[in-house]
Amino acid sequence: MTEAKRRTHAHLGMLLWALFVGLSFPAVGLMSEGLPPLLLTAIRFSIAALALLPLLWRHEDRWPSLPGLLLYAFMGLSLAGFFGTMFWAAHRISALSMATLFVSVPLLAYCIGRGLGVERPAGRLLAILALGAFGALGLALAESNGDLTELKLGFGELAFFFGCIASALYPVLSKWGLHRGVLAQQAGLRTFWSLLAGAVLIGILGLILEEPAGLTKMNLSDAALVIYLGVFSSGMTFFLQQRATAVLTPGAVTAYSYLVPFVSMVLLFIEHPQRIGWHWLPGSLLVMLAIALLLRHGANPD
Repeated sequence: MTEAKRRTHAHLGMLLWALFVGLSFPAVGLMSEGLPPLLLTAIRFSIAALALLPLLWRHEDRWPSLPGLLLYAFMGLSLAGFFGTMFWAAHRISALSMATLFVSVPLLAYCIGRGLGVERPAGRLLAILALGAFGALGLALAESNGDLTELKLGFGELAFFFGCIASALYPVLSKWGLHRGVLAQQAGLRTFWSLLAGAVLIGILGLILEEPAGLTKMNLSDAALVIYLGVFSSGMTFFLQQRATAVLTPGAVTAYSYLVPFVSMVLLFIEHPQRIGWHWLPGSLLVMLAIALLLRHGANPD
């Protein structure tokens, strides 16, 4: 397969990634209230790792080296840092503040990637990331009906921003490890080990901060949703992200997070068509334009 085709497949895979992530939010909303979110995330990651376990026996280099194991631990720590601060901040800051801060992830990934030498100077990519960020912000403002009073800057917002840095680190560390031959070349193996490390670390965090007895409130419907989220919203999305990381830069990979609020908007319109209004249009157009430019940039990276 030529490099151009690999890049095209990576971009198409990330479009599918955005769809899976966008669809995961309604699924999470169907779960019973009062369940411990960190422990549920650890279970989701464990299920995703189990689904990928057969891949382990197909490759001779299935076991990571000591440097690789350490790097997977750091990647798992970045996942734990993001999900831990996200669930902690969800009860302390507004949804608009979280959405506003989260649009910084692609730009953070680009800057960190430049620092670690896995991103090249790319003014065009920076412009695309900025365009997508403005579009995602426009969608966040439309969701809140333009109520800027929800935007604040306090300890909760600062904590979530550090979580965003942790999220941006994941693809950067993946790319850095690939460049140095520390991580497996197969996307499935990288996905398995990073999810396993993340499951262990998030599980430890959940045992410290949450009540494990809360899991007894799960019913059969909750269990089915957790399995679905584990296989598709965790296993499939991280696999697609790892596959894309091999041929795209961290900034380009994380830029597809701008599409997630667009998918959520479409789902909102299907469920509540009365919410459709012109105030959604500017953000939607900017996000779609940014993704179109990103696809074109991917076809002609130079």
